[in-house]
Amino acid sequence: MGQGLWRVARNQQLQHQGCSEQGYLTREHGRRIATNNLSNTSHRKQTQGGIDIYHLLKTRKSKEQEGFINLEMLPPELSFTILSYLNATDLCLASCVWQDLANDELLWQGLCKSTWGHCSIYNKNPPLGFSFRKLYMQLDEGSLTFNANPDEGVNYFMSKGILDDSPKEIAKFIFCTRTLNWKKLRIYLDERRDVLDDLVTLHNFRNQFLPNALREFFRHIHAPEERGEYLETLITKFSHRFCACNPDLMRDLGLSPDAVYVLCYSLILLSIDLTSPHVKNKMSKREFIRNTRRAAQNISEDFVGHLYDNIYLIGHVAA
Repeated sequence: MGQGLWRVARNQQLQHQGCSEQGYLTREHGRRIATNNLSNTSHRKQTQGGIDIYHLLKTRKSKEQEGFINLEMLPPELSFTILSYLNATDLCLASCVWQDLANDELLWQGLCKSTWGHCSIYNKNPPLGFSFRKLYMQLDEGSLTFNANPDEGVNYFMSKGILDDSPKEIAKFIFCTRTLNWKKLRIYLDERRDVLDDLVTLHNFRNQFLPNALREFFRHIHAPEERGEYLETLITKFSHRFCACNPDLMRDLGLSPDAVYVLCYSLILLSIDLTSPHVKNKMSKREFIRNTRRAAQNISEDFVGHLYDNIYLIGHVAA
């Protein structure tokens, strides 16, 4: 009886161990399959990544061998648009490769007019053998000459037929050119008051606030570093021009050219006071209103207060 029970228990134990071993083998087999699948997936990814890198390197190498895009293979209008973004130096370099494209007159004409907005020769019939590329070189040479000696520079432009000997034409050239040295230009305008008169009339101050208009004026015609007759002349000319551009505003505010002259001087002094690091006790808004209305009694207090706020927030009018 005891031996029979022992055999039954032993058989049950063996069966249980067999099931456990079988389950272990099944789990181990599944783990191996999953590992193999993961390994194969990883291998495929590595292989795929290697193929992608290979293609990238191959494409990059082929592009390096091809070099830059040949503009002659593009439509002409697209090629001209691309070359129009170049300056004169880069365009000359491009002409070594694409001679027909980079030497096109339209490109050099655009360079001339974007740098020197007005020349008398623009409105004339071009002479025989005229070239905008050659004109660009002459304008560049004349500008460098002007920056060394203004009179010689203007004479150079006239000798080449670029400018007419007229104060109005010279004033238009100066107004539309940004390559001239402002210090030399100030000396030239101080000597040529006829050119200065025409240059002032080219400004349009309509519907502009007085300090902003004064800033624009001194951006084209730079103020002298010290007070003197030339500064007084500039402010006088500006005052008359500002009133001529804003007749309705002057009538509504009750301002005259003399009153605008006083305001301009007050704005210049206020600009120096507020921006100079050497002035410790800055002028207050109340002081500015009081001092300005003493000189020009017909000006409203609110208008003078707005002038102060503009200088305080934006800065110097003749910087």
